[in-house]
Amino acid sequence: MIPTGGQIQAQSTTTIQQPSRTWKLDFERGRVTGMVDGLDAVRQAVFKILQTERFAFLVYSSNFGVELKRFAGPGQAYVQSELKRRIREALMQDDRITDVTDFQITFAGDTAHVEFAVVSTFGRFEAAQEVTGIV
Repeated sequence: MIPTGGQIQAQSTTTIQQPSRTWKLDFERGRVTGMVDGLDAVRQAVFKILQTERFAFLVYSSNFGVELKRFAGPGQAYVQSELKRRIREALMQDDRITDVTDFQITFAGDTAHVEFAVVSTFGRFEAAQEVTGIV
């Protein structure tokens, strides 16, 4: 039986930012070497996102990673535009990142070297990504 005459009182809620503290990964040795927080944790997250092909690993949600494999497009202007969009879209999934700006893209054969600035709630830093196999 469903009770009658009851009322639900509206409750105020507050949003709490989750801590950014996480395991520090030593990518060269393939080990966890302690903890990392703040800007260093965001740097590590950016590196991990850019090294993970989106949709390739079931352990990650469909919002994690970047789509840079099998990259093709009709000319460098299109490729530049798509690289900016895909990298920005991938990194903006992290709520600590507020903007991705200042893209500089250079081409050499079938490779593009992308440099950009990541603006986060902890500060700003420069990052880079190399994309190969551009047709």
